Amino acid sequence: MPRREVSLPDAFNLLLGKGWLCFALFGYFPPIFLPDNPLNPSISLLLHFRFVLRADRDKWPPAANLIVAAYYGDIRRLNEIAKSMDVEGKGLEETVAHANFVGTYALHAACDSGNMYALQYLVEDLKMDVNKPDTLRKFTPAMHAVLYGNLPALRFLADHGANLHQQPKGITLLHAAAEGARADVESTSFSLASFTPLLLATFRGYASILEILLEQNADPNVRMGDQVTPLSCALKHSSVPCLKLLVQAGADVNGFGSYNPLARAAEKGLTEAIKCLLEAGADPNVPDMFGRLPIELAAEYGTWEDVELLFPVTSKIPTVADWSVNGIISHIYLEVMQHEDDDFVKKKKSELKRQGADAFRNEDYLKALEFYTQALKVDHFDATLFSNRSICWLRLGDGKKALYDAMECKNLRPKWGKAYYRKGAALMFLKDYGSAYDTLSRGLELDPESEEMETLLW
Repeated sequence: MPRREVSLPDAFNLLLGKGWLCFALFGYFPPIFLPDNPLNPSISLLLHFRFVLRADRDKWPPAANLIVAAYYGDIRRLNEIAKSMDVEGKGLEETVAHANFVGTYALHAACDSGNMYALQYLVEDLKMDVNKPDTLRKFTPAMHAVLYGNLPALRFLADHGANLHQQPKGITLLHAAAEGARADVESTSFSLASFTPLLLATFRGYASILEILLEQNADPNVRMGDQVTPLSCALKHSSVPCLKLLVQAGADVNGFGSYNPLARAAEKGLTEAIKCLLEAGADPNVPDMFGRLPIELAAEYGTWEDVELLFPVTSKIPTVADWSVNGIISHIYLEVMQHEDDDFVKKKKSELKRQGADAFRNEDYLKALEFYTQALKVDHFDATLFSNRSICWLRLGDGKKALYDAMECKNLRPKWGKAYYRKGAALMFLKDYGSAYDTLSRGLELDPESEEMETLLW
């Protein structure tokens, strides 16, 4: 869906003057806190309020009109409103500094619009705090500027002491949308406390802003929760310019945990991204979480050129009889056709599961791991396979990979007690005892009879 830009004043108008529209549109728009929301964040936030203030523009709260004046750079109007609000004689600076509507202050509005006249007046004349976050999303003025791609505003803020790497605090990203679904919330590790301007710029695909942030020593490997980095954001949105900037700044091209940037680029058919990652030292022989090598993904989803790029640097796959570009593409084509046959999938997965279980009983955990990984290539959505592979990783002493597989297992079956046991065991191995206790306690709520979790917990 294309991004629809609605200005902050129009957003206020929808809320204050045409409240019925809030209800007409409520539930249609995507979650309000996602940075790649197709709506302008102001309108997205406002349309999710449940209250309606049916008022004409001249009856709006003074703070709303003050913020609109800041948005448009109408300094005369802003001062008039501020003076009318200053009933206690606190002065212009303090009045404007504390005036907000639905969490937005004048400085945030100026950064939203990129109005440099207002920005200069608010910061240099009224001495507004360039690092003060809004009260709803906890986004700083710099983050507002990044969100709208306002490069001059960002430069101005940086020149006036703004912390371009400041993280907001205290709001869970999806908690409002996931009320009553605790397991779903737990499976999503995203928090606004993890957002930085760098991540927002990458989400939006603003390469010019990303370049400035990197020049200001922003960390190209900053993480959001357990799953997202700027590099993964760039690949998610197919932003090759952002990816190249991040790689030049030192982003880890081999990813972390089960995330494989090169495999992701191959899966999306991003030829230039594949070239960039290979030149930066990405390992083409590391599979994704389902055991698929980048060259296999390129053969299935990418182009002939992608396979040709990866072929010289990829080790021979034993199951591919004809080790050539043509041979790999033909092999993957036949494999895909087989995986569309339900009977074949059931038989193949059952056999690989059996072989994995036999190897595990014989304490050949490396072999068991291989069988379970092969089974995941056949069926990506079998939570039991992730559970079994998690314990293999744990027996082999790799707590991080055990944790990632346990998390995938829990994502697929959020109400399965065994998934929480696997995650709790991995966390205990990693000595994250607090998180392990919380996870196992939740698991016991789902499966009170589990002796495994009782033993591990106590």
